[in-house]
Amino acid sequence: MTEETPGFEEKPDVPSGATPDDAEPKAAPQEGAAPAGDATAQIAGLTAQLDQARKALEERTADLQRLQAEFQNYRRRVERDRITVKEIAVANLLTELLPVLDDIGRARDHGEFVGGFKSVGESLETVAAKMGLQQFGKEGEPFDPTIHEALMHSYAPDVTETTCVAILQPGYRIGERTIRPARVAVAEPQPGAQTVKAEEDSQAEDDKDNGPEEG
Repeated sequence: MTEETPGFEEKPDVPSGATPDDAEPKAAPQEGAAPAGDATAQIAGLTAQLDQARKALEERTADLQRLQAEFQNYRRRVERDRITVKEIAVANLLTELLPVLDDIGRARDHGEFVGGFKSVGESLETVAAKMGLQQFGKEGEPFDPTIHEALMHSYAPDVTETTCVAILQPGYRIGERTIRPARVAVAEPQPGAQTVKAEEDSQAEDDKDNGPEEG
């Protein structure tokens, strides 16, 4: 019977010619460790997914910018339409008031614009002016068919172009929009008057140039 010596452990037998490391048991490979090729494939897949996400983000951003631009255009169009509708409504209202304003003007010309009628008439004219109504048409201004309507025609020797010689009914505009042209009487230069005048002017120049010589 062999006695074991306390404090000493038995070592496995080592074959002759072998190193002590040969006697150590080798660790088994860890389970679940991915080969290097699998890791590369995972990185490539994640990169592809990231590229797809970036592309989708760019597309959504472009869609959002397009929607914002369309909304801004819509707001501007609605505001423009609102202003246009308001201008049309105001023009229609003031057009209905033009006969009343004509009566006020005739009463003023005939000295009948007095008393309570004068107060009411002036108030109406003030309100119309605040709404943008402007009166136009003056005697002596050149005739413009875009804002004048000729109701009477004549010739005059003292005009050099077609001229408004009388305002039969004033015109009215709102901003740049004419809601009624000025109705006028016009006069054109007398036929042949320009030729005679040109000859007279030429003769006057000759007389001036050929003045008396000093002796």
